[in-house]
Amino acid sequence: MSLTAGIDIGSITAKAAVMQDGALLGTRVNFTGYNAEAAGRRVFEELLAELGLVPAEIGRIVATGYGRKSVAIADKVVTEIMCHAAGACFLDPSVRSLIDIGGQDSKAVVMDENGRVVNFTMNDKCAAGTGRFLEVMARALEADLDEFGDLSLKAGRPARISSLCTVFAESEVISLIAKGETRENIIAGIHEAIASRISAMAGRIGLAAPIMMTGGVARNIGVVRALEKALGMPVVVSPHAQVNGAIGAASLAREVA
Repeated sequence: MSLTAGIDIGSITAKAAVMQDGALLGTRVNFTGYNAEAAGRRVFEELLAELGLVPAEIGRIVATGYGRKSVAIADKVVTEIMCHAAGACFLDPSVRSLIDIGGQDSKAVVMDENGRVVNFTMNDKCAAGTGRFLEVMARALEADLDEFGDLSLKAGRPARISSLCTVFAESEVISLIAKGETRENIIAGIHEAIASRISAMAGRIGLAAPIMMTGGVARNIGVVRALEKALGMPVVVSPHAQVNGAIGAASLAREVA
């Protein structure tokens, strides 16, 4: 029995995945908090407890994500670009491109048929269009972020959001609220602004279909639909979208386990 694990430490959540002989056994998501090392250890140990395993049974552990270097129990660290590509390939071998929107960055990746990275681009200089950006918008709108997707689909006409700078966009949203614009239209406008930015970034590397969306923001159906409209192509979302990086890390660990 060959067991491998992947631990993905993101800015908002820590994820873990365990695989056995190429099959996914389970995943878990926790909030990262202020201590990335403790978050990685906790999500890993809690997942093992759920699966009835102990750390000694895991043959190899690969860590990824922005906090990957803090995972002391990892045998190897691998960039999130490689892990997300490997994860997407594991979840759907037909996928040739992916868009990942996480808590503090976004990335677009083109892969070959083996899940190897051919080209990529990344926005890691500001939080525009990321999970943090959406959190700020949710607070300004006094809305539950988990409801953003469904609310945006009820929009009559999406509001125009001209800036994706978190500070300026928040001011725009507050102005729209003062003018009586509906919450649904504002949220839809936010999603369209995100999709416009991401599609422009992804266009620089020439995405190839099929396209998969990963990361926590993939749970927002409004962003997914806006991306499909901006890209002119369907976007696949796996039920495991949020833990894709951890799954990819566990998959890559198999190659050297």
